Amino acid sequence: MTGGDALLLRPWRAADAAELVLVLVLVLVQRGDAALRRWTGAAVDDEAAALAWIAGQARGWETGDRLGFAVVAAESPGASGSPDQEGELLGHIVLKDVLSGDGRAEVGYWTAARARGRGVAPRPLTALTGWAFGRGLTRLELLHQMDNTASCRVALKCGYERTGVLPAAPPEFPLDGCLHARLRDGQGRMAST
Repeated sequence: MTGGDALLLRPWRAADAAELVLVLVLVLVQRGDAALRRWTGAAVDDEAAALAWIAGQARGWETGDRLGFAVVAAESPGASGSPDQEGELLGHIVLKDVLSGDGRAEVGYWTAARARGRGVAPRPLTALTGWAFGRGLTRLELLHQMDNTASCRVALKCGYERTGVLPAAPPEFPLDGCLHARLRDGQGRMAST
């Protein structure tokens, strides 16, 4: 799945483990990227944990209920002669609870510190949204903590309207959550909300 200008969305693979550690741990320590750790909750502290996390992503694909994609920079075809040459890991995007049976699913994403401010998050979200609706889903929901204003901007930019606030549920969700939704016809709200 290719989404947007010079980005590639593809399932995670074991070969991504070292770069995942770099993004989630080393950058966190070296540059103080506490935001990513706080908002993702990903428990990846070393390569073994990264491999376990990637195995969890693969299990989601096997069951069909959680479809996680690595978001990587796509190298230009002229650079290597291959149109599928990949660059650096820029983030993650996921379609969750796909098999709920009611046409709904949840989307989630994170971007590496090196990708922020470059318009990376909206492009895979737009691509995944179209892909999900093309496969029969009718409503996608996106939830972020109230203080994550960057995710709120991305959601709104991609047509996900704010539909409500969910109360905090510590310890996993220590702050209120902002719920956004988008319907297949482009409307964010359902008639009943």
